[in-house]
Amino acid sequence: MSADSGGETLVSHLVELRSRLVRMVLCVILVFLPLIPISETIYDQLAAPMMSQLPLGSSMIAIDVASPFLVPFKVSFILALMISMPYLLFQLWSFIAPGLYLHERRLATPLIVSSTLLFYLGSAFAYFVVLPLVFGFFVSVAPQSVSVMTDLGRYLDFVLALFLAFGLAFEIPVATVLLVLVGWVQPAQLSQARPYVIVGVFVVAMLLTPPDVISQTLLAIPMLALYETGIIFSRLVQKRRAPE
Repeated sequence: MSADSGGETLVSHLVELRSRLVRMVLCVILVFLPLIPISETIYDQLAAPMMSQLPLGSSMIAIDVASPFLVPFKVSFILALMISMPYLLFQLWSFIAPGLYLHERRLATPLIVSSTLLFYLGSAFAYFVVLPLVFGFFVSVAPQSVSVMTDLGRYLDFVLALFLAFGLAFEIPVATVLLVLVGWVQPAQLSQARPYVIVGVFVVAMLLTPPDVISQTLLAIPMLALYETGIIFSRLVQKRRAPE
């Protein structure tokens, strides 16, 4: 292959990458624009787990002057990213796929789909299960002389941290199966490492979640269950690959 053909190939790849990045940006914008008029409603829905635990008539506060305007827009943009995620991953996959072998393509597709669904499932678990319990605990332990209120921006940072923590935690089965498929570990080794994993899971939960026992426990227990699920699926995958 000549230097000219190599340069043309690189240029063509860069052009394709640029076109796919433009499509990804346009997709996020097209999803984001319809959300702008209802950005306040979206934030109210996000704040529902907190507001449901506060006394009647309570409300959030805004420390920064621009927070009531910027924070709902930020929430809408993050929601647009999450809604667009399947299309964004599809564009990335379409760019990478031609350089992969056939067996790698067969492996990557279910991993991408399952990892996306598990991230959504982890975020939903955080919203519907973890947030009401955590906020209920915070409100219940507050002294009677203290009015529990929070800032718009700080609440959003708190919720996003939990969404990210639980979304990543629910990726454990995919990561476990992937490690077995590439041959780095064996299912038997994963089972033998269970005592160390239990300790490590609680340490990770302590680092990823706010400093309260409830959210740490609610993250650690699903992580352990997902680890066991990953071991089960890795054994099934290994048995299926053995005849091949």
